[in-house]
Amino acid sequence: MATPPNRPTNAPEHRAASPTAPTPTLMTIGYEGAAVPGFLHALRQGGVELLVDVRAVASSRRPGFAKTRLSANVEEAGMGYLHLRALGTPADGRAAARSGRHAEMRRIFLAHLASDAAQQELATLGDIIRSGRRVCILCFEADPAHCHRSLVAQAMAERFPLVVEHLRPDVDVDVD
Repeated sequence: MATPPNRPTNAPEHRAASPTAPTPTLMTIGYEGAAVPGFLHALRQGGVELLVDVRAVASSRRPGFAKTRLSANVEEAGMGYLHLRALGTPADGRAAARSGRHAEMRRIFLAHLASDAAQQELATLGDIIRSGRRVCILCFEADPAHCHRSLVAQAMAERFPLVVEHLRPDVDVDVD
């Protein structure tokens, strides 16, 4: 095969991604107002294989959503659990979000996302997603537009092609 013009003979050949390779999907979910059965049902419906907790503090007053119990609930449902604490919102950002100051929370979180620890955990998350596992990131806020998990998803989508899907737990139904 002849070398195309304007390409040195020692240059690597760049190939487009396989047209049959699916674009990875990153799901997100918030558990505000949800009970564990409806939450797990939404994860199952989404085909989630790994729930990635992106809360800085993985505790909750909501029964079943503190780290130890949540991990057990998810694993009993046949999924994995991983806590990436450095992808959580710092305390001042959480305070801003609780007060409805979403633009301030966003500014604080985006500054935090530039930290070395957050960048390392973004790389870890990216590696997991690119491996083909069906991943869902978790935080409290029901509305993804007001939650930092959307910013995490956006940061992932800036690194490689990605479909972001926001799951919503069944809040009124006690599903087994």
